Order: sequence, then structure tokens, then C-alpha cells
Amino acid sequence: MDYQILKTTVSEGIATVTVSRPQALNALNSRFFQEMNSLLAELGRRDDVKVLIITGEGKAFAAGADIAEMVLKTQSEGHEFSRAGQKTFRSLELFAKPVIAAVNGFALGGGAELAMACDVRVASSKAKFGQPEVNLGVIPGYGATQRLPRLIGLGNALYLLMTGEMIGAEEAMRIGLVQKVVEPEELLPAATELAKAIASKGPQAVRLVKQVARRGLSMDFEAGCALESDMFGSLFENEAAEGMRAFLEKRPPKWTG
Repeated sequence: MDYQILKTTVSEGIATVTVSRPQALNALNSRFFQEMNSLLAELGRRDDVKVLIITGEGKAFAAGADIAEMVLKTQSEGHEFSRAGQKTFRSLELFAKPVIAAVNGFALGGGAELAMACDVRVASSKAKFGQPEVNLGVIPGYGATQRLPRLIGLGNALYLLMTGEMIGAEEAMRIGLVQKVVEPEELLPAATELAKAIASKGPQAVRLVKQVARRGLSMDFEAGCALESDMFGSLFENEAAEGMRAFLEKRPPKWTG
């Protein structure tokens, strides 16, 4: 696919994807979703990609969905626009490899939803988060009503969803929306350092941690623990054998896959 919005570089097992519509504060439009769907399929097939970083160009991570594209939609078209975005972000959430959001600036509306679909969020101290949809007389359409309560609790989520209030990076970290805050110039280095740390671990184990944790959210506790035991056992006589042998022999493990 000819990528017009997403710029990608791959180095040392890390794919860095930059949303590049700076003139529109990286607002998410139909083209963005088409490109993200294609890119996830492409990167998923690449053995040289262990971790994915998503960031934005300019002063925004992504400042929401493209209102200019939405304003004339009918009810059915609005429904389909929402479902298309949900499908893409669900694909991102279920992407087999870890995904880090490096939030460089405004992450509002659909931009916050993009960040929430990632596994971990590292933010610039200048980043701003919010779900301002109610200001426009609509509600979030790409999963915020479902992901935000799961990440920060129902009360905090409803406060943000009903007020449309914008919060800074430190507050976002306090309530659990963000895992780390760094100075703007340290954002990509910090995200890259985190990606390298994850990429150095057992690749099958990392993939299964993500899979089991995410699937477990929709299971009762006992079913989740049963899934954990199944996946735990699946690594024996496999990647775990190398990892434990390396530990006992006091050497770095030689991962495959």
C-alpha cells in the first residue's frame, strides 16, 4: 500500500510508526484507518519486528477524529465510521507484538482512543489527554467508553467522558492512563529504551503475556487462571527451556522466534 499518513522506520527489532498529518494535528480520517489496517498486517508478518512504537508528528499525537469528514455523515454512515475505527483499534489491541504509544502532544478523542488501544503509554510532560466528544454532542466512537473504565476505573472514566475535561501527563499517570512521563526531548529515546528492554525478553513469553492478560479481562478469574496455566505449560520444552538453562549457566539466553 502507498502510505500517505503513516511513516515507518525499523531498527534493531523496533518499528516506529509516526502519524503524519501535522497540518490537521494528525486528526484520524478514513485513510488513516485503511493505512493502519494494512501496516499492522505487514508488520505482523515481519520476523525482524519485535515491538511497535506509535507516535505523532508535530505538536499532536492525534487530536481526535477528523470532524471535517464526519460533519455531513448520516446516522448509518456515522455508525459505520465508528465500527471501522473500532475494528482497527481492536486489531491494534490484539496485535501479537507489544505496542507502545509515545504520546508527544495532544491525544484527544480518537487520539486518546488510539493511545488506549496500545499496550503501554509513555508521555511527554507536555502531552494532553481528553475525550471532548460531548462538547460536540456526540460520544466516543472508537472504544473509549469501554477501554477507559477498564484502565482508570469507572468514576475517573465517567468524569472525563462526561465533562470533556483535558488533563496533563502527570494527572494521566496518577490515574493510571499513562505509565511513564518524560521531558519532550526524551520521549522517543525513552520509548525506544523500553521497546529494547521488552524485545530482549523471550519473544514467545512476551506475546503470551499480552494475549493471556487481554483475554483474561473478558473471563472470570478461574477461567483466566486456567488459560494462564495452559500457556505457562506450553512454553516448557520450548522457549522456557532455553531461558532457564541460560539462567543456570549464567549466560544471556539465545532466543529464537
